Amino acid sequence: MATPIRIAVTGAAGQIGYSLVFRIASGEVFGPDQPVIMHLIEIPPAMGALDGIEMELDDCAYPTLAGVVKASSDDLEAGFADCNFVVCVGSIPRKAGMERGDLIRINGPIFTSTGKAIQAAAAKDVRVLVVGNPCNTNCLIAMSNAPDVPSDRWFAMTRLDENRAVAQLAQKSGQPVAAVTGMAIWGNHSATQFPDFFNTKIGGKSAVEVIGDDEWLKNDFIATVQQRGAAVIKARGASSAASAANAALGTLKSIVTPTPAGTVFSAAICSDGSYGIDEGLITSFPLTTDGNKWSVVQGLEHNEFAQAKIDATVAELQSERDTVKDLLA
Repeated sequence: MATPIRIAVTGAAGQIGYSLVFRIASGEVFGPDQPVIMHLIEIPPAMGALDGIEMELDDCAYPTLAGVVKASSDDLEAGFADCNFVVCVGSIPRKAGMERGDLIRINGPIFTSTGKAIQAAAAKDVRVLVVGNPCNTNCLIAMSNAPDVPSDRWFAMTRLDENRAVAQLAQKSGQPVAAVTGMAIWGNHSATQFPDFFNTKIGGKSAVEVIGDDEWLKNDFIATVQQRGAAVIKARGASSAASAANAALGTLKSIVTPTPAGTVFSAAICSDGSYGIDEGLITSFPLTTDGNKWSVVQGLEHNEFAQAKIDATVAELQSERDTVKDLLA
C-alpha cells in the first residue's frame, strides 16, 4: 500500500463526526489502496466518547485504517500535526433566539485558533474543509489566520445544498438524481444561497424546460433548498447529521478526483474575482478540478433574476466579513 495520509476531524464524537469518520477510515474517499491515519479531535468533556469511537474503529478492522490519533481541542497543534486534510466539523450550534451574527461572533475565536494551529502543525500540502456553521465565514477566519497556507487549499461546504437541490429537481421531474447535472450553489451556506437551476440540465435538457413551471422553480424550489436544514430539525428534532456527513465526504471526493466531463461540483472557495465577486471572499461557485487544483467554471450567464439572487447572497457574505473584521489577521 501507499504511504498513509493523515486526516483530522474536529468534533469527531458529534453526530456529524460519528457519521463521517468510519466512512473515511473505510477507504470510501481516498480509495482501497490508500491507508489513512485518523486524527480525532474533541473538546475535553467528550474525550471519553472519543475513546469509544476509537474502539469501534478498531472493531471495524478496516484494511485502510493505519492508525488513530486522539487529541483535545485544547491542543490543536497536536491534533493537526502533519495532517494532509483537516475537516472542521466542530462548532457551537445555533440555538433558539440566537441571531446569525451572534453565532458568527461565538464561533469566530474557535476558528482563529484553528487557523493558527493548521499553519503551525499541518502538512505543507494540507487542504481544509470547513463544515461547522456559519461555514463560509468560519473558513475565512481560519484562512486569514494561516497566511502561509495557500488560499486555494480552503473550502467551505455547500455540497449539502447542492444535493438537496438535485434531489428536489429529480423528484419534481420524475427523473433519477443521476440525470440532474450542472447544479451549483452560489454564495453563502445560508438562507440567501442561490441554487442555479437556470444552468442545470435534466437528462441533458434545460431544467427550466423539463420542469416547465417557472413559479415553482423561483419560489417553492429555492425556498425548499434554502430552508431544508430547518425543516429537518423540525421533523426529527435534531440537525441533519447523516446528510451533512455524506456531503462532506462528497466534497472531499470531488476535491481529490478529476471532475467528470459535463459535470460540476459546489464548494465555497476563496474567490479569485470571477463573476465580479470580491476577491478573497469565501463564496460558493460551480467548480471543476483535475484532482489537484480547482477552477471556477467560466462563461455561465445569469439573467436579472439570478444575478439579483447572487448579489444578495454575496452582500450577506460581505456583511459577515465586516462582523468579524477584528478576527481577520
